[in-house]
Amino acid sequence: MTIDWIHFTPWTSLAGGILLGIASVALILASGRVLGISGILGGLLAPKRGDTSWRVFLLLGLLLAPVTLGLIAPELVSAPRIEAGSAAIVAAGLLVGLGTRYGAGCTSGHGVCGLSRLSPRSLVATLTFMAAGFATVYVARHIL
Repeated sequence: MTIDWIHFTPWTSLAGGILLGIASVALILASGRVLGISGILGGLLAPKRGDTSWRVFLLLGLLLAPVTLGLIAPELVSAPRIEAGSAAIVAAGLLVGLGTRYGAGCTSGHGVCGLSRLSPRSLVATLTFMAAGFATVYVARHIL
């Protein structure tokens, strides 16, 4: 195994993890809601009265944060390199969406918020997400 030292970013990754943790705690303390992105986005597809604005602002924040960082400190932002065609990206997105539906949440909801609340269901879901990810990478890199 080799490490791509050019794209190895432990400090910015640590900072991102800390910010994600702070945002998760702030949302659950302020509103009792879990910071699960699939649930937040899904709530916009079938909106309830008075439940839309916070979801829109949170998702806008997720989209605008890297843009803002790029304006403030462009040396910290690098464009991701995706070695897949459009069809593979669309298929992957649909599979992730299907998985979050069957898993009753996404990695942020189960892996960050659920595990921090010691939820057994989130532990099983996160272990399943990780095992599926490991298996997918192994098959894609060593078998296909």
